[in-house]
Amino acid sequence: MASDTVKKHPFHMVPPSPWPAVGTLAALMMAFGGVWFMKGGSSILLATGFVIMLWVFYRWWRDVIIESRNGVDHTETVRGGLRMGMVFFIASEVMFFFAFFWAYFDATIPFLSITAHEVWPPKGVVPLDAWEVPLLNTVILLTSGVTLTVSHHKLRHGDNKSTARWLLLTVLLGLTFTGFQAFEYVHATFPFTGGIYSSTFYLATGFHGFHVIVGTCFLIVCWFRARAEHFTPDAHVGFEAAAWYWHFVDVVWLFLFVAIYWWGGSGHTGA
Repeated sequence: MASDTVKKHPFHMVPPSPWPAVGTLAALMMAFGGVWFMKGGSSILLATGFVIMLWVFYRWWRDVIIESRNGVDHTETVRGGLRMGMVFFIASEVMFFFAFFWAYFDATIPFLSITAHEVWPPKGVVPLDAWEVPLLNTVILLTSGVTLTVSHHKLRHGDNKSTARWLLLTVLLGLTFTGFQAFEYVHATFPFTGGIYSSTFYLATGFHGFHVIVGTCFLIVCWFRARAEHFTPDAHVGFEAAAWYWHFVDVVWLFLFVAIYWWGGSGHTGA
C-alpha cells in the first residue's frame, strides 16, 4: 500500500483549485460590466469583476510560489514546462503587436493598401519629436535591460541581496519610463480620436505602455521574493519569466521608436 502512494513521475499533478472557475466568473463580470458601463450604465459590475480578478491573481500565484518552495512539486521537468509556457505566451504577444504594426504600415505604405495615406503624417498632424522624450525613454528602457541582466547574473551566483538591489533599480527605471510616457501623452498635440494617425499611435504605444506597467509589477514581485531569498541559482523560474518578458518589452519599444516615432514622424510620401 505504501508503494502505491510514492510519487513515481517527475510531473506535478495539480490538486483541485477554485481559481480557474473564480477567474472565469470575474472575467465574465468584467466583460458584461464593461459593455454596461460603455452604454451609460453603472461601473459597479466592472469594478467588482476587476477586484475579484486581482484577488484571483494574488491567490493563484501565491499557491504557485508555495508549490515552488516545498522542494517536491517543481521538479526540473515541471520548471521546463513553466519555461515553455512563458515562451508560448511571449510568442502570442509577438503576434499581438504584429497586428498593431500591420495596421500602422497598412495606413502608411501605399503598396500594402489602396487606402494608405500618400503623405504621412497626415496633414494637420504635428508628430512628437523622436529625439526628445522618445529617445530619452529608449535610453531608459535599454538601461533597464542592462540592470536586469546584471541582477540575473548576481542571482546565478547566489547573491540575493545584490539581485534585489539591481532589481529595484530596474523597477525605478520602469516607473520613470511610464512617467515620461504619461508626460508625452499629456503634451501631444493630437487627441485620442484624431483619426488614423492617433488611432495607430495610441493603440501601439499605449498597449506597450500597459505591458511596461505589467512587467514592472512582475519585477516588483521578484524584488520582494529576492529579498526573502526565494530564489536559488538553480531554481528561479519566476525571475526568468519576468526577465524574458521585460526584454521582450525592450525589443518591441525599439521597433516602435524606429517605425512610429522616427520614420513615421519624419514626414514622407509613400510614392
